[in-house]
Amino acid sequence: MRLLGAIGAQGGDTERSAGRHAASKSESPVTTPPAAAFARQPASAKREAARDVPVDAVHVPSTEMNAPVASPLADIPTGLVVGGASRALAEDPAFKLGSLDEVAAVVASCTRCPLYATAKNPVPGTGHPDAGLMIVGEAPGANEDEEGKPFVGASGQLLTKIIGAIGLTRDDVFIANVLKHRPPGNRNPEPAEVVACSPYLVRQIELVQPKVILALGTFAAQTLLETRTAMGKLRGQVHRYYGVPLIVTYHPAALLRNPAWKRPTWEDVQLARRILDLADAPRA
Repeated sequence: MRLLGAIGAQGGDTERSAGRHAASKSESPVTTPPAAAFARQPASAKREAARDVPVDAVHVPSTEMNAPVASPLADIPTGLVVGGASRALAEDPAFKLGSLDEVAAVVASCTRCPLYATAKNPVPGTGHPDAGLMIVGEAPGANEDEEGKPFVGASGQLLTKIIGAIGLTRDDVFIANVLKHRPPGNRNPEPAEVVACSPYLVRQIELVQPKVILALGTFAAQTLLETRTAMGKLRGQVHRYYGVPLIVTYHPAALLRNPAWKRPTWEDVQLARRILDLADAPRA
């Protein structure tokens, strides 16, 4: 899978400013990619469908779940399609990196933007190199900056529970952020910083080849989908990011502040799980 396209839209939310709304943008029709783009591994025996219960900021269901039942996505609205090609991004040295470890090594010494000078540690991303589910957030926070790993604070603990509630562990997925260094004071990322980091994230998606991407928070969603459409109008749809289904939902940090968003988030995560199960299902 070859992804070519700049990621540069400036968004708002996640751990810094949840709930920022922007003007709506018209949506494009979705074209289903070839089955070969998804047929990499058989479904794992441990993957089970989640129960229809809302995510709780303190407790997430952990009991055994029933086996998933594959069903078409005809009932789910189609969303934005990001595809196109960018000569500048295609020629970026990041696209010559042959593995996730190589990406991480280059990120560790990256000086493309000033953030490296104020951050304590780079946070390139972590998880399974062949994950079916890839989770993308905004940028590292204070805890992530200390440990060099994404989502390790309170929001990270909630994310771990959410992942577990759909029958997966953090070792089963790949987690990364749009930015690889923490912005000072957890401020919103600047457009130039997004442009500088974009090749790393795009290359990571190319290398992982996920079957579905879950974008957490307004900023990550708007950046990947290259839109300023508000979160409420982006979620509940199946978007396409260079052929990969992309689901938008609220950032875990926003859930900790606004419990009313737990149920819609749970619906979004279940949709991502449903797509993953369909991709793994045997083809007739």
